[in-house]
Amino acid sequence: MSGDFPIATLDLVIIAGYFLIVFGIGYVLAKRTESGDDLFLAGRSLAWGTIGFSLFASNISSTTLIGLAGDAYRMGIAVSNYEWMAGVVLVFIAIFFIPFFIRSRLTTIPEYLERRFDVRSRKYFSGLTIFTSVMIDTAGGIYAGTVVLRTFFPELPFIPTALALAIIAGLYTAAGGLAAVVYTDILQAVILIVGSTAIAVITFGQFDYSWAQATAQLPEGHLSLMRPLGDEGLPWLGTLIGVPILGFYYWGLNQYIIQRVLGAKDLKNARWGAMLGGALKLLPLFIMVLPGAFALELYPNLENPDQVFPVLVTELLPVGILGLVLAGLIAAIMSTIDSTLNSASTLITIDFIKPTRPDLTPNDVGKIGRITTLVLMLLAAAWAPMIREFPGLWSYIQSVLSYLVPPVVAIFLLGVFWQRTNAQGAFWTLVGGHALSLAVFLHATDGLLYETAPIDLHFTIIAGILTALCLVMVVGFSLTLGAAPSPEKLEDLTWSGRATETALADMSWYQDYRIQSAVVLGLTAVMLVVFW
Repeated sequence: MSGDFPIATLDLVIIAGYFLIVFGIGYVLAKRTESGDDLFLAGRSLAWGTIGFSLFASNISSTTLIGLAGDAYRMGIAVSNYEWMAGVVLVFIAIFFIPFFIRSRLTTIPEYLERRFDVRSRKYFSGLTIFTSVMIDTAGGIYAGTVVLRTFFPELPFIPTALALAIIAGLYTAAGGLAAVVYTDILQAVILIVGSTAIAVITFGQFDYSWAQATAQLPEGHLSLMRPLGDEGLPWLGTLIGVPILGFYYWGLNQYIIQRVLGAKDLKNARWGAMLGGALKLLPLFIMVLPGAFALELYPNLENPDQVFPVLVTELLPVGILGLVLAGLIAAIMSTIDSTLNSASTLITIDFIKPTRPDLTPNDVGKIGRITTLVLMLLAAAWAPMIREFPGLWSYIQSVLSYLVPPVVAIFLLGVFWQRTNAQGAFWTLVGGHALSLAVFLHATDGLLYETAPIDLHFTIIAGILTALCLVMVVGFSLTLGAAPSPEKLEDLTWSGRATETALADMSWYQDYRIQSAVVLGLTAVMLVVFW
């Protein structure tokens, strides 16, 4: 690989046209964005199609096009277990959690913890979410975008490029808010799917469209979803007990993802949007992961696996289509940056600033949210270059989350499904669970403190074990610290006594979320059987 990828004039025109459209959308929506509700939740007006495509586009960016393709290049297609598991998780969330979120008219997920427990748990989780949004998701998006641009334009300096990406995303997010984010996401999702499909077809064509030929030329197990227990990439036990934990946090509790659902016009659209997002998450295996896995045979000597998708784009696509896909790559990166900036700004404004200044008008909240967005943009841009010190973008994101999310998942699960969970149990599980996570991290392979670590387990297995221990903590602390919550405290906040649905009689069969759930789970099962 020479590292020199000249871009044709037509490709540059296509890229420039994309950015003009994005800024046009931001400009139009900025005129309609006045209050905090407009800025953070698009006026609670989002329909299911917008929600579903926005869920897909926001997630698909750095963690799929760059991180997933890179990990598939190194380890094989088992990394796509994170992707199909999203459909399973979204079905679970749509049935059991979205009703609470929509009926409570939440603006942020931490609000639920204050209503169910107390303000301590809300502030704790909100602070944690802000940290992960800025230092993991936003910074990861900026890093991925910089890697892509420097693959095409090697002369670009890393830090100024990262800063420029952050500024572009930050400005139109601060102006148009969530509406600007989700409507540009629809455009981005279409570009990503079309461009990635073209890459997949052309890449598979290098093997004469023969699965047998591809399997024969790649390492054993490279094209299998389930890997042995000792596999370095993703062992089967990690898929079973760890990936669902990470998926539940990411798709159900992560503000920057679930914010689209909170902005739904009603419960039906929220659930339908989640189902569409779950169905779309079956696509990455075919149009993003498999090309990365095939690339090991086509380009075996790449120094940085995170460059594999940009290399496929430049080596295989003709002029014009190359510009479209490059625009899609940049769109994907921008989608993560804008989404995480908006969600972190929402949390700081709603959970920390507004409670201390109750006299703020809706317009004041909107102004503070914009200023906060720009400050977070600069912090994320400053941290993004540090990600270069990690083995890969995907490993950076998933390994950090494996230690941070188990206590949060534990208190949400038992908070909804076990009425005896109380405020003391929730708060001290957050504190104790993260103390335990830190201790395990320092003694694990990922901690990098030992040449031979005392705990040598894959981070997904560690996530599953930590979550089980945190569930025990919730039970223990709730039973020994404080009394059971009063019935008034639990009203409409736990699953007990709740109907699974309301007003289904007036819907067509295909509008029934239960039918949609069965379709998503059925397609997932078929894919597992085929690629096992």
